[in-house]
Amino acid sequence: MKIYRLNRLFNAKSRRCFDVAVDHGFFNELGFLHGIENLGKAIQTLAAAAPDAIQLTVGQAHYLQNIPGKEKPALVLRTDVANVYGTVLPRTLFSRMIDEPVEQAIRLDASCVVVNLFRIPDQPEVADQCVQNILKIKPQADRYGMPLMIEPLVFQPNQKSGGYMVDGDLDKILPLVRQAVELGADIIKADPTDDLSLYHKVVEISGNIPVLVRGGGKAPDQTILERTEHLMSQGAAGIVYGRNIIQHSDPAGMTRALMAIVHEGATATAAAKLIRPG
Repeated sequence: MKIYRLNRLFNAKSRRCFDVAVDHGFFNELGFLHGIENLGKAIQTLAAAAPDAIQLTVGQAHYLQNIPGKEKPALVLRTDVANVYGTVLPRTLFSRMIDEPVEQAIRLDASCVVVNLFRIPDQPEVADQCVQNILKIKPQADRYGMPLMIEPLVFQPNQKSGGYMVDGDLDKILPLVRQAVELGADIIKADPTDDLSLYHKVVEISGNIPVLVRGGGKAPDQTILERTEHLMSQGAAGIVYGRNIIQHSDPAGMTRALMAIVHEGATATAAAKLIRPG
């Protein structure tokens, strides 16, 4: 049954997926809201550019699902909320799942649910909460035929990087990705490796589970486009980008440029021509 919903996520010709993450408001960080202060307007702009999916929360999914017609992007529903992204971390960290996540996803006509699997230095309790979240949602997802996307996310020490800095160390990413696969992921959403030429090892460790690449922090257009081209050549099955689209001066153009790389095999140079000069 999951294949029915997966068919709504993955392009019929390329068999790849481009998911735009717009779930940042779930994490209670002011800096994450830039570009999506008016979320309804942002969703209208993104939906018109026609990515394969848009990632939203239970409180904001209606902006996408109220759009009439069958051409709109599929909904990927974020199911967990956390407080781990701040420049200064609170005394106690958490990762909590919404109640009855799969039933809520079905009511919202979602095509997929997504949940985090954090590896944060000196925070084993948060990793334990993530594992418990996955153990809870996995049988529900199987029961209702809902694809489960797991997001293995390795953090650098907060005192070193000052908040929301991912660790691209291959030796740390590989075991966490494999743990996500072992826990039952239908889709993996993983960070780029520091050495992009090694990303094929992340794809390999995932077996037959498709790997979508996280976008991470804001970066220059050419960096993002070239990185995406390289990662697609390494065997990635698509991308999940957020701030590099929603905080862009031309989010629709950036969406079209990335879609050209992901689905049409365009070069970064050719794709850049689809972006309106800022």
